[in-house]
Amino acid sequence: MSGPPAGKGEPVTDKRELVAWMARGAKPKSAFRIGTEHEKFGFHWKDLRPLAYGEPGGIRDLLLGLKEGFGWRVIEEDGNPIALEKDGGRITLEPGGQFELSGAPLEHLHETCCEVHRHLDELRTVAEPLGVGMLGIGFQPKWRREEIPWMPKGRYAIMRRYMPKVGTHGLDMMLRTCTIQVNLDFADEADMVKKFRVGMALQPIAVALFANSPFVDGKPSGYLSYRSYVWNHTDPDRCGVLPFIFEEGMGFERYVDYALDVPMYFVYRDGRYIDVAGHPFRLFLEGRLPGLEGEVATLNDWADHLTTIFTEVRLKHYLEMRGADGGPWRELCGLPAFWTGLLYHEASLDAAWQLCRDWTLDDHLYLRAEVPRLALRTPFRGRLLRDWAREVLELAAEGLEARSYTDLDGNDERQYLARLFEIAESGRCPAEEKLEAYHGRWRRSVDPLFHEYAY
Repeated sequence: MSGPPAGKGEPVTDKRELVAWMARGAKPKSAFRIGTEHEKFGFHWKDLRPLAYGEPGGIRDLLLGLKEGFGWRVIEEDGNPIALEKDGGRITLEPGGQFELSGAPLEHLHETCCEVHRHLDELRTVAEPLGVGMLGIGFQPKWRREEIPWMPKGRYAIMRRYMPKVGTHGLDMMLRTCTIQVNLDFADEADMVKKFRVGMALQPIAVALFANSPFVDGKPSGYLSYRSYVWNHTDPDRCGVLPFIFEEGMGFERYVDYALDVPMYFVYRDGRYIDVAGHPFRLFLEGRLPGLEGEVATLNDWADHLTTIFTEVRLKHYLEMRGADGGPWRELCGLPAFWTGLLYHEASLDAAWQLCRDWTLDDHLYLRAEVPRLALRTPFRGRLLRDWAREVLELAAEGLEARSYTDLDGNDERQYLARLFEIAESGRCPAEEKLEAYHGRWRRSVDPLFHEYAY
């Protein structure tokens, strides 16, 4: 999640200004970039406990160690270091201390994987002397919600109060989930709409391929992607399938109309977050926000509000693909490869749309409900989702081959799909591999997971 916005921003009083702001995200294809984000859980090796912010060897020490050792610039809130910036990338904290790298916009996947390597190497260099490890998985496998320390960020205090009012698992989402996501560009409104539709429709396939969160409170949950299940029960006002994106008339204005009615969490003014939770942004635009009547909304307020929409595809000045569980290094490179191959090659994008364009709203809702439990074994339209995944992966591979970006060994970007092809061919997602170990060599304990899967 984002940190405090920089400055107050340009005033806005008319919906047309918001539509124009969204449209300004369009870029020529030559300027398309790939931005990858990934979160991981920090833990103490001595007892596997999650990291608190201010304790010795905790989150604050990690941030300051990265600053001192690798030249990251610190961003503070109320005197606390809460984020880092360097070379177009940013390190931020999720509510439960999940460490997130929001990578720089990069031209090709070879750069993305180098960025991932560099980040994890830096983090290991700082973490190991502190007795700290990092784990890539979709949901905290061992510790209960009340055992997770909160991070000192004002927006999280507001969300913490609001979440129990609108869903059953909002606090779990905040404290105990980790994801991988990729941010991709669009050329114009029509290109945005097609990519949004394909991304939303095929997101359950990404959920299935990356399903990597089978444990809750130290035991199997009954789900392969419990993280995805949690998101389904976080907040119906800002999560889930958006039926209107598949309807005629979808475009920047239609999305703005939707976002105007999503309840806000806060307004940031004079260095503090003001609680306005539950009130739609539309009231703010009209100068009628309760408690802030007459206060003028700004484009920074709008940009911040868009970060509080949690659908599995999210529109800002780019499109965010948000459905995948956190995972190990190969998955960190695989997720951007999957979506880049599908969305950045016209023929692959068109073929993907032909594959899913006749899916009904009931189809979308069915997949969203069943895939967290069954992953690639989900029956769908006379086949298993595994079969759909293999077909979609072939389209992604064709897209990456057509991009023709090679590394120093002459290998193109298709190499980053290899792990996903393995998963699809076997029909076994990462969660099923961990469940097999849990019932076998781990002897019904999740503790070995930390040792086998730490970065």
